[in-house]
This record gives sequence, structure tokens and C-alpha cells, in this order.
Amino acid sequence: MTAPDDRTTHECLIRATLDGDDEAFAELVRQTKGRVFGIAARFARNHHELDDICQNIFIRVYKNLSKFRGDAPFEHWISRIAVRTCYDALRKRRREPEKISMDHHFVDKDAENKTNRSVEEAAELLRFAMAKLPAEDQFVITLLELEEKSVREIAGLTGWSEGNVKVRAFRARNSLKKILETHHE
Repeated sequence: MTAPDDRTTHECLIRATLDGDDEAFAELVRQTKGRVFGIAARFARNHHELDDICQNIFIRVYKNLSKFRGDAPFEHWISRIAVRTCYDALRKRRREPEKISMDHHFVDKDAENKTNRSVEEAAELLRFAMAKLPAEDQFVITLLELEEKSVREIAGLTGWSEGNVKVRAFRARNSLKKILETHHE
């Protein structure tokens, strides 16, 4: 939750940025980068992709800063941009899929600890299955299950209706289940 002084600070920094003060925007980035990186980290496959996504988020924030109306906290506004940018990255990734080889996914990294190995294998299997899903399915599962957002929050972030979020989530879970069942056979 945003403290009143944070909101005032953000409003001052936004005004200063719009007046041409690049240091004010740098301060906005410093204040919000934790939230932005936290959102983007759920969608990025690696550190380089995370950096690219975050850079794109902040470019969009800068370009659209004049559209911020202030009727909601700045953090909500920037989170919405972050989620939409991540969604765009997923859709782009889907058009240029990463080569996934199951041969490299179940390497025994810690033979002494079966629990760690099982967790690693499950995580790799989930990443493998998620990569096979369409971008919209990856997106809704990530927000709902990994980010633990409510249907209402997802609707607010994406612009989809709550009913649409529920339908997409249901279909995405079924698709994920089919992929996992097919791989397990």
C-alpha cells in the first residue's frame, strides 16, 4: 500500500519529469524498479530477457507519463504497464520459440539429495510445459498461480472482463494438464 508521502513524491517527480528533469525520472525508476523487476521476473526466461523486459517497461512508462491521471496510485499504473509489456514479450517469444530439449532438463545436479532433484525436475517439467502453452495461457497462469493475483486484479491489469479471465484460466489449466499428461505417458 502506498503511503501518502510516496504519492506526493511520485506526483512531484512526474511533474518534474514532464518538465524535462531526467534526474526526476531516474528517481522514479529507482523507487519503482523493485516492483517492476518482481513482475517481470515471473515472465523472463533468463537474466538478459529480464533486463530487456524491464527496459521496455520503463521506456513505455517514460513515453506515456503524460497520460498518468493520478486517479490511482502510481504503483498501480506502472504495474499495469509492466504486466502488459510482459504479455507482449510472451507473445513475441511465442512467435520465436526457444529450442527446448528434454535431454538437458533432467540432469542430476545433486545425487545426494533426492528431494532437491525431484523439485528441480518438477520445476523443469513445469517450465517445459509452460513454454508449450500459447502466450495468453502462460500469462494468465503466471498471474493467477505464481503472482497469486485475484481474478479481479488480473481483470484490472489486463483490461479483460472477470468472466474472460476465468474462462482463460480454466482453458489454460486444462491445456497445461494435457501437456503434462502427454509428456508423462
